[in-house]
Amino acid sequence: MPPSVSMAERIIIVCRDARELNQKAAEQFIAAANRATKSTGRFTVALSGGSTPMGLYALLASADYNRRIPWNQVHLFWGDERCVPPEHIDSNYRMAHESLISRVSIPAANVHRMRGEIEPGVAAAEYERMLKEFFFLSEGAPPCFDLILLGLGEDGHTASMFPGSAALDEKKCLVAAPYIEKFKAHRLTLTLPVLNHGADVVFLVAGQSKAAVVKEILGKKTDSPVLPAARVMPLDGHLTWLITRDAATALVEP
Repeated sequence: MPPSVSMAERIIIVCRDARELNQKAAEQFIAAANRATKSTGRFTVALSGGSTPMGLYALLASADYNRRIPWNQVHLFWGDERCVPPEHIDSNYRMAHESLISRVSIPAANVHRMRGEIEPGVAAAEYERMLKEFFFLSEGAPPCFDLILLGLGEDGHTASMFPGSAALDEKKCLVAAPYIEKFKAHRLTLTLPVLNHGADVVFLVAGQSKAAVVKEILGKKTDSPVLPAARVMPLDGHLTWLITRDAATALVEP
């Protein structure tokens, strides 16, 4: 299997394992940070939750990578959050705090978390207001994150946009609070207009269990993508899929 495959709308990079995936993602993070800080004086990144990015965050906090990042100019946001308090075991903020934030010298004011502990609709509206103020957005304009990190579920969901969710059709709101039937709970999530306005959007996908959905999304071209992750197609930015070899096995026929 080749290490990388260029496509019309995306770049697919197949990594040997999670270690190589984390290393390549860390280099992309650092490159994006340096470009942004030199250009605008700050670096804005929307973090992904779940288990896959944990290794990346730990690597970024390690000595060799930590020193290469201008943390005082980095602003951390979240692509989605569970509706739980920040200290809860399921909190995406907690995972990022333990693996990254608490281990680097980023100012507390540069960490912009979603408040999963309050009423979901209120939390979504609050985060949307914060994004509009931070990015100085005009009415109807989405923010342009320098980097957006995304994961992929076995059902094709990304961030907290699941198949069949009304959030997928949201065109005005920047942040939604959809009810996820399979979990009997609300989630907070950035919407597609935001994800598709990022300068660099990077999917992190690892594990054999993702092979079938990776093939469904990347193994064929369609003008009418159905799965949520397939609908992430940045208008002017770059889209990269970093995939471990075991997750990419179904992309190439034996």
